Amino acid sequence: MPQPDHVTKLAEPALELLDDDLKDYLALCEEKLGLVPNVLKAFALRPQKLRNFIATYDELMLGESGLSKLEREMIAVVVSSANHCYYCLAAHGQAVRYRSDDPELGEMLVANYRVADLEPRQRTILDFAWKLTTSPWQADDTDRALLRQQGLSDEDIFDICEITGFFNMTNRIASGVDMMPNREYHRMNR
Repeated sequence: MPQPDHVTKLAEPALELLDDDLKDYLALCEEKLGLVPNVLKAFALRPQKLRNFIATYDELMLGESGLSKLEREMIAVVVSSANHCYYCLAAHGQAVRYRSDDPELGEMLVANYRVADLEPRQRTILDFAWKLTTSPWQADDTDRALLRQQGLSDEDIFDICEITGFFNMTNRIASGVDMMPNREYHRMNR
């Protein structure tokens, strides 16, 4: 049974009416990824919010950090797993498969990251992201000390918190508007 055909349950924006900078960005996505991610189509309903989303996403997931791009994608999947965000599980599960060259890792993180045989650093990062998502009031000095013991700097810990917060926010938007992932994600990097 295929997933529903809609991008979201809200009005579909006219992408051809976007400003040139946004049309250029969507064209670049099409060129590099072979698709325009539905999250960008969804945010196009509010063009300035799309710009904000792009800037924040690119900084967090592609910018300078002591966290690898794989670790950042792993955080996205674990947060989305806790929140049962279908869109992000499909999209970022695929990104984990791509960045790790391991189709099983993406599936384990989607279902239950604790079954994956992870490096201690990765396990500690994901345990912290899970806690920040499911019981943020319990995050404390012990958690930060465990991260530091794995060689993570204060800047890295900040990045973990910011990525975790960003995906908690976007998970709620995706769920609230019933955002569907691009079907292609399901077949990629298998």
